[in-house]
Amino acid sequence: MVAAAAAGGAAASPTRSLLSIGQVLSKLSGEFPGLSSSKLRFLEVQGIVSPQRTSSGYRKFSPADVERLRLALTLQRDHYLPLGVIRDHLDDVEAGRESSLTQTPESIHPQERSFSRAELLAEAGAPARILDEAQALGLVRADGGYGSAHVALLRALVALEQYGIDPRHVRSLKQGAERDVALIETALAPLLRRSDAPARAQASEVGPRLAERLDEVRGIFVRQALGQILPD
Repeated sequence: MVAAAAAGGAAASPTRSLLSIGQVLSKLSGEFPGLSSSKLRFLEVQGIVSPQRTSSGYRKFSPADVERLRLALTLQRDHYLPLGVIRDHLDDVEAGRESSLTQTPESIHPQERSFSRAELLAEAGAPARILDEAQALGLVRADGGYGSAHVALLRALVALEQYGIDPRHVRSLKQGAERDVALIETALAPLLRRSDAPARAQASEVGPRLAERLDEVRGIFVRQALGQILPD
């Protein structure tokens, strides 16, 4: 059974290689900006992935789980395939059978790539001035190459500019994110002060979960405020 095989493969992996749901989101959100913890849970229910569970009930994803998620999300985003077809295709590939897809799209095995400045602007469809302003404001670091997260950020900045929201307005969001990280760091201080592996592992597990909770609280406040200004 595919689910059992996936779980068995994950169990055989070193514990340190397993990722929490928050860490998976951090790893994939650059490629799939709309990805959320609820979407990951939905994909699990649909049989796309079968993460391990800790004794406390937390999900733990293996590298193979993450790659399966990446392939499934790519097929869904780029080729509009239903999840049932995607699941059958992935199961066939894992079992060494001929794929249930009559033609396998070439882009289902995407590789994380690094972009030059020109490539970044072309991929994001952004004018150079937006990137320059974002870098001047510290929203984008100019050191080294650019990755998929930078592409997603620039695309969002381009979309926001259509409504008069410039990078300078977004700077407060980055500052808020930095305050969130400082708050999380304070909460994790007892664990971070310890040098033993279990404490570090627990910090890696709890940190992303705290970030998720803060995102949820922020979303609630934004929706409540919108409800006061938007017409019924």
